[in-house]
Amino acid sequence: MTTDTTANSSAPDYNEVAVQLHRKFGGKMATTLKHDGEVTRHELSAYYTPGVGHISSLVADDPSRLREFTWTNNLVAVISDGSAVLGLGDIGPAGAMPVMEGKALLFKHFAGLDSVPIVLDCDSTEEIIETIQRIALSFGAINLEDFAAPQCFEIEDTLIDTLPIPVFHDDQHGTAIVVLAALINACKIVDKDMNDMRMVIAGIGAAGTATAKLIKEYAPGASIIGTGRGGALSLEDLSLNAAKQALLKDEILIDAPNMSLADAMVGADVVIGLSAPGIITPDMVASMAKDPIVMALSNPIPEIYPDDALVAGAAVVCTGRSDFPNQVNNALAFPGIFRGALDNNVAKITTEHKLAAAKALANFVDQPNPDKVIPSIFEEGLSDAVAKVIT
Repeated sequence: MTTDTTANSSAPDYNEVAVQLHRKFGGKMATTLKHDGEVTRHELSAYYTPGVGHISSLVADDPSRLREFTWTNNLVAVISDGSAVLGLGDIGPAGAMPVMEGKALLFKHFAGLDSVPIVLDCDSTEEIIETIQRIALSFGAINLEDFAAPQCFEIEDTLIDTLPIPVFHDDQHGTAIVVLAALINACKIVDKDMNDMRMVIAGIGAAGTATAKLIKEYAPGASIIGTGRGGALSLEDLSLNAAKQALLKDEILIDAPNMSLADAMVGADVVIGLSAPGIITPDMVASMAKDPIVMALSNPIPEIYPDDALVAGAAVVCTGRSDFPNQVNNALAFPGIFRGALDNNVAKITTEHKLAAAKALANFVDQPNPDKVIPSIFEEGLSDAVAKVIT
């Protein structure tokens, strides 16, 4: 089996580099003034007392002017309870803060958006929802991050229904958008219609659920089997939570009782790994249909390494890592989505927006090939291309 390239002695020790940089700067975020140069006494009197009282009165008389006079027109709250952080799991709110700061850094770097990382020490779904509702007026949009399933579904759905600003759980929808974009271009390479394809999603958590739903919106004819630790999802499994039951009842997923991941992959055109390291073997890939598409997105160790998948017959391989071709990374989508939502005063990010973002990402690659079915996050103009379709 292929070994983890990060074990190469010549590669940087990113754990140590991270410690050095975070300690050096005391984190990654700071606030700065929009006013260029030194603030004079005259200007300070306008920015604060007595001038600011007039601005407050204008906003109090017409709350819709809050965006006109404050930074809420460019401000995202990045919020987590630390219950499902990266590959670390439930590490709590304190452990989540470095990741939330990192997300804020990406917002600023790729889309020029200001953001505030917030971690919540809450004991219940209801408490999380109420807390976010009470602080929402301070922001122009809310990015939910690293909330565990199935609670994340209720949190997002309730906030979308009750708040007048965009709410977006990136672990769900950012993943789904970028996966769909990669699939659109991968299908061009293998010359297959997504509506005629059989797919397996290994891991039906937050990301897997949203990915299945978005694929079915784009290609209603696609057949999708979802698998978890106990094999393929089926209504015969009485332990399934309500969210997973709904995927089967709504025919987003095929009810597949008594089927393992290996069974499900036989004859499949696509496998999307959103699960755990090493769960896909070369023999499983070899059992798939001609020219299969393998998306092994577990990070940092994928479900199967690209070399192993390619030797077993994969036509296109994607991972979540930057050191292999075709990195499926949420940063391709979320900066542009929020940039467009704030610029265009979009109150809710809809399914149509998500589909449009996926198509914009796919179209950003002029000539898809097996080593490039998705853009790089560093390509100039990428966030702008996504932002333009969020209207």
